Amino acid sequence: MSAAITKVTVLGTGVLGSQIAYQSAFKGCTVTAYDINDDVLATARKRFATLSETYAREVPDAKDGANEAALTRLTLTSDLAAAVSDADLVIEAIPEVADLKRQTFQKVGELAPAKTIIATNSSTLLPSELKDSTGRPDRFLALHFANRVWQLNTAEIMGTPDTDPAVYSRVVEFAKAIGMVPIELHKEKAGYVLNSLLVPFLHAAAELAAGGYADPADVDTTWRIGTGAPLGPFQIYDIIGLNTPYNIMAHGDAESQQLAAWLKTNYIDKGKLGVESGEGFYKYT
Repeated sequence: MSAAITKVTVLGTGVLGSQIAYQSAFKGCTVTAYDINDDVLATARKRFATLSETYAREVPDAKDGANEAALTRLTLTSDLAAAVSDADLVIEAIPEVADLKRQTFQKVGELAPAKTIIATNSSTLLPSELKDSTGRPDRFLALHFANRVWQLNTAEIMGTPDTDPAVYSRVVEFAKAIGMVPIELHKEKAGYVLNSLLVPFLHAAAELAAGGYADPADVDTTWRIGTGAPLGPFQIYDIIGLNTPYNIMAHGDAESQQLAAWLKTNYIDKGKLGVESGEGFYKYT
């Protein structure tokens, strides 16, 4: 049996990247969180402190020192070479821009040791679109997490025809080890399972609001009452954070780009980024 993955590097300390890093550390991994400069890392430290408080409130196992120990297993750096120098697994969680991901993977492929598995947390891009940039397509795959990883704990795992089955299996076992429910995809599908369902749903909601058909709150009310769901689409937007949907829409078709412009003008440019900023489609205290 292959050795367990215990040394994890997460590239990107945004909303989801910080969660992946913290959850991995909470479950006992040695984790390095990388981002582009010290200013961004200062924000990341605040995110990790907030996550520690959230785990203390919401995670039953976050007691008897377990939560505090997670922070001791986390290292933050803006030095990419140092970040990947001994990683068993590198998880990329940077903005949803294909060329940026390829440039990053090329650097990682050159800097990381031969043992390192590289995974993308891309929400919509196929791993086959990115694999060649790594220089190790047999050790590359997609590992996609949902926001609020400690609660909504799926980990969608999708390889390419080049992914070594043993590598795939190791990542499945890693997902289990950090408390995720592995969702194994048998072949590539843009959007995996979750976003194949979620992205069109959020797109349809944005069409209703941007087109002036209904206010976001009324769209959410309709969905909650009509389906019994706990959250409406615009509440989900706020939880995800508006930057990620914007990046997806901005690189879509003409209609999607119009919705991206609406999102940017009316919300993002006004600092309304979702729950994390205190306001998105709703205000938060």
